[in-house]
Amino acid sequence: QVQLVESGGGLVQPGGSLRLSCAASGSISSINAMGWYRQAPGKERELVAVITSGGSTSYADSVKGRFTISRDNAKTVDLQMNSLKPEDTAVYYCNADLREYYSVRRAYWGQGTQVTVSS
Repeated sequence: QVQLVESGGGLVQPGGSLRLSCAASGSISSINAMGWYRQAPGKERELVAVITSGGSTSYADSVKGRFTISRDNAKTVDLQMNSLKPEDTAVYYCNADLREYYSVRRAYWGQGTQVTVSS
């Protein structure tokens, strides 16, 4: 069974930084891409950043220049968040587009980690 486990959320003041990490485990055959989404209260879940197995990255316009997504290895993804703003407050979810052994390729989600930016 595939699991995505996130860590690193918390409370930070405006202008501060946080680093989120996500690790995938289980019977994984291949991972195509990993990314981060977020959902603020009363809003839809939105893409924050994604990185492919080849290292290509894509960011939401609202976080470009402030957030950096990276992968230390094939099964982990980090999100470095700098110059945080109150509007970055949300639950952040790790996402992985992967294939389990003897199964089809599909998306998996972590349980979410709260990020709160407030003074």
